[in-house]
Amino acid sequence: MRHTRFNLLFATVVCIGLWSCKNGKERVSPYAETTPFTIGRIEKIHSNILGQERVLNVYLPEGFSDRDTTRYAVVYLLDGSAGEDFVHVSGIVQYDALPWINRLPPTIVIGIANIDRKHDFTYPTAIADYRSIIPAGGGSEKFMDFIEKELQPWVTTHFKTTATRVLIGQSLGGLLASEILLKRPRLFNKYIIMSPSLWWDDGSLLKVNSDILNPNYNQPTDVYVGVGKEGAGLGRIPHVMQADARSMADKIARSQSPVVKVYFDYLPSETHSTITHTAVFNAFRYLFKPMEQPH
Repeated sequence: MRHTRFNLLFATVVCIGLWSCKNGKERVSPYAETTPFTIGRIEKIHSNILGQERVLNVYLPEGFSDRDTTRYAVVYLLDGSAGEDFVHVSGIVQYDALPWINRLPPTIVIGIANIDRKHDFTYPTAIADYRSIIPAGGGSEKFMDFIEKELQPWVTTHFKTTATRVLIGQSLGGLLASEILLKRPRLFNKYIIMSPSLWWDDGSLLKVNSDILNPNYNQPTDVYVGVGKEGAGLGRIPHVMQADARSMADKIARSQSPVVKVYFDYLPSETHSTITHTAVFNAFRYLFKPMEQPH
């Protein structure tokens, strides 16, 4: 009787085991046939100016085809690595371009992946305190050359684009975006500057005399400056981030050109770390006119 019970128990266990394996395979097999979910491309561009190969993360709108005739606005995103702001900003672009939202036109996002952002996003300083904070700083001039002479031509060669060129930068990226706005304003016609690190070099960038302030500046340019409740920046002289951002917006607002517009957005519920989503969403609302809703 014991052997009979043991044999019956053994047979039951074997059957259960075989059933589990069989069903386990059935549960797993559908996943072997899945395909990756992609939102664009990873491209590489060799920069002779920087002496580097740079990675570009490229978001492509739904329905994009290299063979179609549609032309696209382009967002250039600083801090555009996959682990930085690329996925988040691309999601907002995708949302705002949905037919039932219709805030943005069809738009490509060019996320510029970082190698050494502290070097690329800062201009030289003679002040020892700042050189100690960012010892390898001072590379922004070459990085601006890269954007103007290599990156933008590459984009217009590889994609069909409209005249709409948007630059997005936050923190040190906001410092670089501010420098481009003041020193090479015609590179972009829409600027989204968030929590700019204008404390760098004792705020010397705020003293730059820019072509964008002159009455004969004739390129329509829209500027969004957003900042949260962020407190003091770094450096030997206390710089309150909110105050510096306001000073930047006020400086642009003093432009005598009728085609330059600036929007200042104080977001007290956001910090330096949390501002990006809210600010980018608001910026698109300010910088892009409402489009005709589909019927």
